[in-house]
This record gives sequence, structure tokens and C-alpha cells, in this order.
Amino acid sequence: MFAKRLSILVKSGVPIFESLQILKRQSASPVAKKIFEKVVADVENGQFLSTSLGQYKKIFGDLAVNIIRVGEMSGTLQENLNYLAEELDKKQVLRRKVVSALIYPLIIFVGTVGISILLTVLIFPKIMPIFLSFKFELPITTKILIFVSGIFVHYGFFLLLGLVVIAIGIWALFKIEQTRYVFEHLVFKIPIFGRLSQSYHMSNFCRTLGLLLKSQIVIVQAATITADTMSSVVYRREIHSIAEHLKKGGRISAHLDKKIKLFPPMVSQMISVGETTGNLSETLSYVSEMYENEVEMITKNLSTLIEPALMIVMGVIVGFIAVSIITPIYEITQHLNSR
Repeated sequence: MFAKRLSILVKSGVPIFESLQILKRQSASPVAKKIFEKVVADVENGQFLSTSLGQYKKIFGDLAVNIIRVGEMSGTLQENLNYLAEELDKKQVLRRKVVSALIYPLIIFVGTVGISILLTVLIFPKIMPIFLSFKFELPITTKILIFVSGIFVHYGFFLLLGLVVIAIGIWALFKIEQTRYVFEHLVFKIPIFGRLSQSYHMSNFCRTLGLLLKSQIVIVQAATITADTMSSVVYRREIHSIAEHLKKGGRISAHLDKKIKLFPPMVSQMISVGETTGNLSETLSYVSEMYENEVEMITKNLSTLIEPALMIVMGVIVGFIAVSIITPIYEITQHLNSR
């Protein structure tokens, strides 16, 4: 929204200083107001907008700062801000598609676990004394449920504490870049999810690099900025390697040909065509759109593929608990009838 609003204001002929003041007044967030106050003060003192925004790289990012810098230098700030707004919007839409595809299975999983714990910890212990008061052999499923229920009732706090410790440990491990690097390599080998992850990163890589080249940023710098904007450690390292390869006079397609597990052959072939014809930015934009469509297709099919498996698992778990509770009740009624 910052990039889009600023683009509209600049296109309308409003000076950059006044445009920033307007954005500051419109901002509802106290944190954003403080940032805008600092940026407005810097611009008023003669600093470039990109230089001031560079102090907040964690908020605006290398991509925005560099595109704005080139726009200021070349006199195409309005066009570059518009490109940036479109790029960020498409990235956000793509991210939402992936998240929405994964959130449904997560809700089903949490719901299944919640219902199972509710039945095991709250409902079953209240009727268990009735089962134990009758002298007949309990079914094996009920015995298993009694054992599990006992663990939850007597050691529930320690189990919860253990889960919290494990969650914190996993979170701490994922802060280590090498751990994320290994994990991402494993994800790429998982059917469907590996393809989804690769397509998502291919779309981001091609679109970002294409936008930077379209903004007249030299290819080595464009590759370095693209690498820094990648959320994947694996792709970040590989694109940094591409930047080093370009410094030595190499071609992007030549490097990608050696990394077919991360960069599909079609990507290197299309980039090779773009390098040959001199239309690399347009070629990259085309490839990014193609992979966006692939991500959309995979995310649409993901729920269809996962839903039956989730329903089966949910049915087995809840069904097991239900049978474990109902079977002894049936046995009790049989004993009562016999008397």
C-alpha cells in the first residue's frame, strides 16, 4: 500500500516530501507514524528517499530500497514504485494461496486431536469406574484406552511441558541456517509438497529478478538482491552462487543447467532464450506467471488429495475411541439382561 499510494501521488505531480507527509497523516499505526516522521525529516534535510528507507531494511526490504534508488537516479520513480507495488501484491497473493491450501489440513488435524483428548481425558475417566466394577474381560481396545487415559490424567502436565520444550527446541533449531537448509532439501523430496515448494520459489525468483532487470539494475546486483529476498535458505545460497558465476562472466542458464533438482530444465532453457534475445526480464516475467499458475493448480488439488486421507485418519482415531467406550457398555447390558 505504501508503494502504490506513493506511486499515485508522485504520478499526480505531488512532490515527494508532501507525498510522504500525506502518507504519514493517513497512517493509523503509531510505529508507522514514527517511521514516516523520520523519513520525512531525512527527505527534508536533502537525503534520498531510498537512503532513508535503507535504515529500515527489515521493514521495507532490499528489493524496495534498491528499486526506489534506481527510480530516483533514473527519474522513473513513479514507474518503479508501480512495478514494486504489483510485485509485492503478486507475492502476497501467491503466499496466501499456499497458506490457505495448508491451513485446512491443519484445522482438521487440530480438531481431531482436540476431540480425541476431550473424550480420553474428560469423558472416559468418568465412566471407567463403571467398567471396572463389573467382573468381565474388557476388550483390548478399551484396555488400550484405559492405559492412554491414565497417562493423560496422571502425567498430562509433564506431557504438555514436554511438548512445549520440544516446540521451543524445534523453533531454536530452525533458527540455525544449516538446519533449515537440510529440512528444505527433505521437503523438496516429498511428493506434491516438494513440487509446490519448488514452483513457489521459482515464481518468486523469476518475478523478482525480472522486475530488478526491468528497473535497469545491473544483473550481478539484481541476482544478489534476489538472493537476499528469497525465504528459502537453499535457493538463497544457490542464487548467491549465480551472482558469483555472473561476476566471472558466466551465464545464468549455464549455472542452472548444473542444478536441475532445484531449477527445472524448462527454466534454464527459457532463461537461455532470454539471454540470447536480450529480453531476459520479459522472459523471466513469463516464466514466473507460468509457475504462479502451477502453484494455483497444485493448491486447488491439494485439498482434494488430502481431504480423504484426513477423513480416514480422523475416522479411525475417533472410531477407535468410540468403539472402546461403546463395546464395554454393550457387555454391561448383556450381563444385566442375563440376570
